[in-house]
Amino acid sequence: MKNYKMILFDLDGTLSDPKAGITKSVQYALRKFNIEEPDLDQLECFIGPPLQVSFTEFYHFDAEQTASAIRYYRERFKEKGMFENEIYPGIPELLKSLKEQKYTLIVATSKPTVFSEEILKYFNIDQYFELVVGSNLDGTRSSKTEIIEYILNQYSTHPREDFIMIGDREHDMIGAKNTGIASIGVSYGFGSLQELSAHQPDDIVSSVSELKEVLMGTKAK
Repeated sequence: MKNYKMILFDLDGTLSDPKAGITKSVQYALRKFNIEEPDLDQLECFIGPPLQVSFTEFYHFDAEQTASAIRYYRERFKEKGMFENEIYPGIPELLKSLKEQKYTLIVATSKPTVFSEEILKYFNIDQYFELVVGSNLDGTRSSKTEIIEYILNQYSTHPREDFIMIGDREHDMIGAKNTGIASIGVSYGFGSLQELSAHQPDDIVSSVSELKEVLMGTKAK
């Protein structure tokens, strides 16, 4: 790997598999609008993008309906959804190794910062991250481009060549490209290989072990 110093990780679909908690919380919110979606697989599209984008895009909610849907979603998510989540095998070991190699690790997620911090603490991986940046509860700073730009501003003494973004959805690749930093797509998350490839990341990996090989510079050429 090139001499990157600052590694930005997406949370959902990259560090953890949040499918149960997110989709069940979306299901709960939709029921408030008398919309029944029994198949949680159909709600995977909500994993990754900001909620206000997903409710608008997939259910054509207007601004008022979207705001209400997000409130309902958070009712359930705060109580139990955020803990219906699993860290991908190998992630704690990867983070520990990177930290020992003196990389600066940062979380860059569209999930609200307050929820993200709680999830990281719950899984005892918060210790590896110097900074956690997500969206605000009022819906601002929700795009990945805004989130990455905010992080870059916090580390303004570093050139952009020092940074790399790792994520599983097109929003991560687009955010990296818009801010002029490198990116790695992980296809073990919720974005397809086609979705990731369309935005030409610097690399695509299919497993946590392959991601470790790339980041630690041990992947066979």
